[in-house]
Amino acid sequence: MTDRTVKPYTRPAGGWDSLRRSWQALRDEGIVAGGTRALLRTNQDHGFDCPGCAWPDRNPNSTFEFCENGVKAVAAEATAHRVTRELFAQHTVTELAAQTDHWLEAQGRLTEPMRYDAASDRYVPIDWDAAFALVARHLNALASPDEALFYTSGRTSNEAAFLYQLFVREFGTNNLPDCSNLCHEASGVALTEQIGSGKGSVTLEDFEHADAIFIFGQNPGTNHPRMLGELRAAAKRGCRIVVFNPLRERGLERFAHPQSPTEMLTGGSTKIATDYYTPRIGGDLAALTGIAKALLERGTLDTAFIDAYTIGFEAFAAHLAAQDWIAIETQSGLTRAQLEEAAAIYDASPATIFCWGMGITQHRRSVATIQMLMALLLLKGNVGRPGAGPCPVRGHSNVQGDRTMGIYEKPSDAFLDAIAAEFGFAPPRAPGHDVVSGIEAMLDGRATVLFAMGGNFAAATPDTQRTARALRNCALTVHVSTKLNRSHLVHGDDALILPCLGRSEIDEQADGRQAVSVEDSMSMVHLSSGMKTPASQHLLSEPAIVARLATATLPTSRVPWMELVSHYDRIRERIERVVPGFEGFNQRVRHPGGFHLQHPARDRVFPTTTGRAGFFVHPLQDDANVAPFKLMTVRSHDQYNTTIYGLDDRYRGVLGLRRVCFINAADLARNGWSDGQLVDITSVWHDGERTVHGFTLVEYDIPDGCLASYFPETNPLVPLDSVAERAGTPTSKSIDVRLAPSAPGTTAS
Repeated sequence: MTDRTVKPYTRPAGGWDSLRRSWQALRDEGIVAGGTRALLRTNQDHGFDCPGCAWPDRNPNSTFEFCENGVKAVAAEATAHRVTRELFAQHTVTELAAQTDHWLEAQGRLTEPMRYDAASDRYVPIDWDAAFALVARHLNALASPDEALFYTSGRTSNEAAFLYQLFVREFGTNNLPDCSNLCHEASGVALTEQIGSGKGSVTLEDFEHADAIFIFGQNPGTNHPRMLGELRAAAKRGCRIVVFNPLRERGLERFAHPQSPTEMLTGGSTKIATDYYTPRIGGDLAALTGIAKALLERGTLDTAFIDAYTIGFEAFAAHLAAQDWIAIETQSGLTRAQLEEAAAIYDASPATIFCWGMGITQHRRSVATIQMLMALLLLKGNVGRPGAGPCPVRGHSNVQGDRTMGIYEKPSDAFLDAIAAEFGFAPPRAPGHDVVSGIEAMLDGRATVLFAMGGNFAAATPDTQRTARALRNCALTVHVSTKLNRSHLVHGDDALILPCLGRSEIDEQADGRQAVSVEDSMSMVHLSSGMKTPASQHLLSEPAIVARLATATLPTSRVPWMELVSHYDRIRERIERVVPGFEGFNQRVRHPGGFHLQHPARDRVFPTTTGRAGFFVHPLQDDANVAPFKLMTVRSHDQYNTTIYGLDDRYRGVLGLRRVCFINAADLARNGWSDGQLVDITSVWHDGERTVHGFTLVEYDIPDGCLASYFPETNPLVPLDSVAERAGTPTSKSIDVRLAPSAPGTTAS
């Protein structure tokens, strides 16, 4: 049985513990030898892209371009364990639904298409032709194409994503919700309006030249561990690393690089954060306003840059001058002295990078917060110079590429015009559903088919009970997957599981072995070629699944679907003619390391409506708490998004537990609670309350009135209509909750 303990973790992130956990992941999946060989091909030229995070590759020709959590992701995909028809024969869907997400993940790779049989409450085998015919019948029976939703996970390759959006638009809808709607949508909305591109402008080379790196709402030690190597190198050369995060995260404090013989053999480590500030949850906009106000008062702005490249500065400066320091301190949870100190650090830096993650993007005022981040960069001209710029750090390994390929419910007219010119049909122009509006459409019957290209829709989305009702309200749910997950068990009247190749597996098509391409978080596009024998002879690649679905659904289509997937170069030729920046795609992507999609801001070009970068005024708003606490959802160290690799959160000192709630010591004492006590967590919203039960209180370094707990266990607390203004991202990092002791007899889990 797994030990269940909570004990502060005092060692640095990385180090021998990271190596031990990596070996354990390979051992648990039964692939110590084969997994090691696979890892040596991870993030390499002529190798495959890690199926984990979107952090770019420093050196695609080095031997080791993976991290501990990358090992877990590769091991989970390359596992020796298999989910066969026998597992589904042994267990009803009701029985499988009673298992934990960790148990479902541990069963291994899916091996053949399965269809839900309502009479037996089991999944039963179905051949591929019958599966595609079933989906086609459902789709073609709809009164309108807009009654179907087509979800996309961020692990989908560029080639699969391009074909997928092409099929969906020829079918007749822009209903393309994707995982960006759940994470960095606010970044795209804010930056596109402000600087003309929704992407970050920095590259890895900029990290070598930055004099200061500010990190907001991000935990790279768990979510992007290879980033710690860049931060370590920066810290060693004297770069100031300034962190704003409500939680004290070990990976942002000290790091022992597993590839450093000196640190590994001597027990040494590197201090990462030179300065660490812990604002209250939701206090980032106020904190940034305070830093900007202090910077304005210092009078050392880059006025030449402001005059030449921006608009709206006068109104912005007047807004800052009018802000009250007491309100800034109250809302941020930081003192004026702390914010002036941070402003002084920023002011003294000739080149500064701002990084941020979902700790910034999943709040009601996320767009405003990101535009204030960007405004701070503009005040000092920290755009379009080496070592400077915005760096939104995306999650899934191709979530940024999927958006580039057209996975978006609100496509531009220019993109649709290019589709029409290339493929000879008129794509729909009306905006489609994002994730939240898609769930609402399923709830009220306006959408009755969900086709999900990867991901774990039921677990990733907010308001778990309402989302489950929405999925069960569908006539058909289809999930293209590599592993068994929660979404397969929350199904429509008809349901299919379609197993696909993993990133590490050989993709053999009519014209031979194929490679796909991905775009990382810094706009580098490179190839990914699998090297392992597929987990089953019955698996199809994602591009092949899309092509065969399109052929079955659109029999009169003029798109040569099967010809395109016979060799993926043909898909890339079409991408080149439709998507700007991909000229010479097939040639450039075969260069070592791939190629960079040029960001206009790197040349101080801002393709906004005014042709300039914008300063925007965002007044502070004191969100009066309707409950005693603000809760933020977080990942444990043994998970990646909704994939649960294990039950430990090593850096936070939690072993064998997932239903935990991190809380400040003063809040424990004030309420008469004790560390280790079980509580129920209830969120309060205009439409009622939502409760999850049996969470262990864990004393932690977090501000008063703030709590943190893991998702997806706390996703039931996030109301469906509590979203970021103008972006629609669920407010999973800012939930009004109260706590109450659990009923006697409740057990920890």
